[in-house]
Amino acid sequence: MSTFPRSYPMSGGDDQHSYVNNSSYQIAAINSVGEKTRQWIIEKLDLPLNSDLGTFRIADYGCSTGPNTFHVVQGIIDAVKFKQLEDNNEKSLLPLEFQVFFNDQPNNDFNTLFRTQPLSSELEYFSAGVPGSFHGQVLPRNTVHIGHTSYTTHWLSNVPENVDDKNSPAWNKNYIQCNNSIEEVTKSYKVQFAKDMKLFLEARAEEIVPGGLMIVLGQCLPDGVPLFKTYQGILVDTIGDCLVDMAKSGLTSEENIGLFTIPAYFPQFSELKTEIEKNRSFTIETMESVRHPMEDIPLSNHFLISMFRAILSTIIKEHFGEDVIDELFERVAKKLAKYPIDFTKCEKNVTYFILLKRK
Repeated sequence: MSTFPRSYPMSGGDDQHSYVNNSSYQIAAINSVGEKTRQWIIEKLDLPLNSDLGTFRIADYGCSTGPNTFHVVQGIIDAVKFKQLEDNNEKSLLPLEFQVFFNDQPNNDFNTLFRTQPLSSELEYFSAGVPGSFHGQVLPRNTVHIGHTSYTTHWLSNVPENVDDKNSPAWNKNYIQCNNSIEEVTKSYKVQFAKDMKLFLEARAEEIVPGGLMIVLGQCLPDGVPLFKTYQGILVDTIGDCLVDMAKSGLTSEENIGLFTIPAYFPQFSELKTEIEKNRSFTIETMESVRHPMEDIPLSNHFLISMFRAILSTIIKEHFGEDVIDELFERVAKKLAKYPIDFTKCEKNVTYFILLKRK
């Protein structure tokens, strides 16, 4: 059954600071692999797409609040429909029925998710919200024919032990993320990531039917590149610097900052591959780096701040209180205006596309 670890979903609602209105970076990546996803489904889905199958079930793990998840699901459905016609030589068949499971943490804003669901989807599939951490099993065994997740597996079930402990060599000091600048901190995060990836894949192996597919899209680091050399790492370190400035102004405390670390870890590409290969329930049909459409574009300060506010405000509110959010991101905007990120000197993250097939 599902576990319930620390839960910090994306910003809910549909206001100017919501994830709904600040996730264009993620949808750009999803769009860029749309045709690739379609072709892999057509080539590798090994299931009888006829009336004997009954209902075709899709799960999006870490769906957040939309609209990205609806776009993903529709693309998968369109590919499966095409494959059904192709496999059956366009014979007259009963159309498949589709059921979609939208999974995310229990405190995800499912109300906004379903309120913003396209009306056309009612004609395409039956919808169900599934609250629970994807680090555990959230659906019955042999339920899912195609699983999908994007920009999620860097999130950990918990902050690793000792990184908030001043007496530990793995103490993260005033850093609010694992930016790979302290070796012992990185080691602790690696251990937690390996545990969580193991749990994620074991749970999906229970849920996905033999011959079914699991699609994973996300970001990691190139081998040998630390996070603090990427623009994403620099930006989150800047948020941490602004929290320290706020502590000096009496708006929070350095002690409170020392107890705060984001439960996310970006592995190196070879590290990610190693953890996936450890699971013997899936074959790796492809694991490749793909070009993100925005990777060569210097992103504006407004774009960066809006995106990371939507991603991080829930966890920041939980630890520091809601009153700090506006002040914090106003300070981040001023600091970036004074010290802009030089994208020409930043290392690039790797956007990866993985297709797994259940044995």
